[in-house]
Amino acid sequence: MTISQELPIEKLRFTCDEKVFNFATTETLPPLDVMIGQERAVKAVEFGLFTKNPGYNIFISGLVGTGKITYAEASVKKVAAQQEAPTDWCYVNNLETPGQPIALALPSGMGYVFKQDMQELVEDLKTDIPKVFSSEDYEQAKAGLVKQYQEQRSVMVDEFTQYAESQGISPQWSSTGFVGMPMVGGKAVGPEDFQKLDKEQRDAIEKNMLAVHEKGMDVVRRIQLLERSVREELKQLDVKIGLFAAGHVIDDLKEKYKDYQPVVDYLEAIKQDVSKNINEFKPQSEEENNPLMLFKRPAPDAKDKYSVNLLVDNREVQGAPVIVEINPTYYNLVGRAEYETRMGVVSTDYTMIKPGALHKANGGYLILNARDVLTNVGAWEALKRVLKTKKLQIENLGEQYGVLAMASLKPQPIPINIKVVLIGNPYIYQLLYNYDEDFRKLFKAHADFDVVMENNPVNIQKLAGFISSTALRENLKHFDKSAVARVVEYSSRLTGSQNKLTTRFNDVVEILCEADVWATMDNSPLVTAQHIKKAIEEKRYRSNKYEERLQEMFAEGHLLIDTEGEKVGQVNGLAVLSVGEYMFGKPSRITANTYLGKSGVVNIERETKTSGTSHTKGVLILSGYLGQKYAQKHPLTLTASLTFEQLYDGVDGDSASSTELYAILSSLSEAPIQQQIAVTGSVNQKGEIQPIGGATEKIEGFFSVCKLKGLTGKQGVMIPHQNVSNLALSDEVIEAVKQGKFHIYPVETIDHGIEILTGKPAGQMSSDGTYPAGTINALVSQKLKEYTDTLIKLGKSAEDKKD
Repeated sequence: MTISQELPIEKLRFTCDEKVFNFATTETLPPLDVMIGQERAVKAVEFGLFTKNPGYNIFISGLVGTGKITYAEASVKKVAAQQEAPTDWCYVNNLETPGQPIALALPSGMGYVFKQDMQELVEDLKTDIPKVFSSEDYEQAKAGLVKQYQEQRSVMVDEFTQYAESQGISPQWSSTGFVGMPMVGGKAVGPEDFQKLDKEQRDAIEKNMLAVHEKGMDVVRRIQLLERSVREELKQLDVKIGLFAAGHVIDDLKEKYKDYQPVVDYLEAIKQDVSKNINEFKPQSEEENNPLMLFKRPAPDAKDKYSVNLLVDNREVQGAPVIVEINPTYYNLVGRAEYETRMGVVSTDYTMIKPGALHKANGGYLILNARDVLTNVGAWEALKRVLKTKKLQIENLGEQYGVLAMASLKPQPIPINIKVVLIGNPYIYQLLYNYDEDFRKLFKAHADFDVVMENNPVNIQKLAGFISSTALRENLKHFDKSAVARVVEYSSRLTGSQNKLTTRFNDVVEILCEADVWATMDNSPLVTAQHIKKAIEEKRYRSNKYEERLQEMFAEGHLLIDTEGEKVGQVNGLAVLSVGEYMFGKPSRITANTYLGKSGVVNIERETKTSGTSHTKGVLILSGYLGQKYAQKHPLTLTASLTFEQLYDGVDGDSASSTELYAILSSLSEAPIQQQIAVTGSVNQKGEIQPIGGATEKIEGFFSVCKLKGLTGKQGVMIPHQNVSNLALSDEVIEAVKQGKFHIYPVETIDHGIEILTGKPAGQMSSDGTYPAGTINALVSQKLKEYTDTLIKLGKSAEDKKD
């Protein structure tokens, strides 16, 4: 390769021909309704959504701006729309164990109906039952039982009185029973008069008193049994009357929900509870209504006992639910039981149970951001537990992490049938896959969104459709086909490859929106190529402050760089710096000094600990190349010091290794290197040039410095030949190349590169292991042999002095 073999203009950038578009503006172009350039990821998502096997939840990974969140939501909604709406879920009071509410499932929409039915039932209970207890029939039935009790009690008392009097004892009744008084001559005798009676008479009376007392105790027991029997009959009367008023309403509901046995069982439990607590529905007495009774314990309200907590209401859901939880805390995922304070006492009940995203998405799909789930305490473990057990238990997070257990509700777990879609970056996916054994079992479907797609006619047309969709969605001006072509070229530049287009559509949308602003300021009805160019330039201008500062330092001579002339052991290397998302090239002077010694290649950056591992490796490779190339017949006796001049903050990467090797070869051969040519590219031990990153930015960076110092028509950049397809140079650089003011040279080997830099042939090794005289390789080999001979002579001289 000679210096004239430079890169032609058509290879400096991908150029989109406007003729490939069969439209004048995007106004006539149908909007895009498919995902672009993500066929592999799309198939993975479709598979994950289609399969019903356990564990095939989906993890979507990809960099920011690739459209994965938008696609995930759209694709999941499309699949969900074809499915049936899931069941409603309610929590109702557990009348036997109030601390363990019961979960009831009903078809979509019936949960709301059931709640309304229960509200009506409560109202019926509160109105119909008190009404029947105020009726005349109830009063008559109650009075009949009371009268019957009184008659039976009177008979018992009369019979006992007759018996007692026949025994000479007069019974005196009290609230606690009776007291017998002895009778003498038909008159009751007091204690003093009783002591005045003779002993035989007193003994006879005491004997009768004992018999009457025993008989009286028996009568008291019989009366107590009678009272208990009457109370039970009154209670049964209340139950009968109450259920007569409300039982048919409950039975009607049981018939309505006969196909849902848990609901029927709950209604039967309500019926039994009403019968047990019928007094709660009876009209309150005047005493109970007295407002002065401050410490009266209020009876539970029926609506608090029998109302329905409709946890999940799917009556308005079309298809399966799709829930996007933007704040996936533990409670937002699994739900909570809220608390309230009354008179300083904290309490809760089943009506205060609130649903979480897993409840709402049950029977459907839940979309979560992986990073948000992982950074919320307890959320990740709770999500895995639900997916593993397929049951959702509402628990207080404080009980799991606290020292003391709290009294709380233990709602009945709800069975869960859900597909979870986690969205994150590839780094999070790898961490979870490698360090969480449950993850690989639960998220078997992995969709990895790429950042690039093939640059082909099909994808170019799809990108045009995407521009049309964006214009409609964001209410932008329409784009003519010249603007669309420039956007396609910009998309290619973002990938760093002429064969690819970017799928980071967020970056494309930014340019579209900004171009619309410039078109508006220009009073243009359409966005044209000039507006796209303006948007790109202004976006760059907002970010290139530090690049301009470096350019000023080059212009003022604070940063030393030569863009003309020739120097031995000195080459212009190229590096890439980044500030946020903005990348730019920075040329640096690289120098090499060679002299006699055994230290080999000395990397000054490494010695000062400012060299990264990749850069250090690149420098060490140079010793391997020199040894293989020039030390086959004699030892390599060389010390070569390498450094990046005016570099104080460290260097990494091996993209300057070929540059450093050129500097060493120049120093050894004493052949000067043309300073108007900058170099980038790494090298292997065989002398082959290897591709590097940031080729476009490096070329533009050196071009800017040359422009500052004055273009001579001889300046240019030497790049690895593999990087030709990565070029996406600016219009200014391409125009300079077109006019012959700047040049791009692709190289394949060190020999090719040194010829371009020095203008001298590298020289091919002959069969005897020598190189043609005057070539670079011959000069280098000669200098190394001189070093070796000198070292040998010095060694012999030192031995002679010892002798």
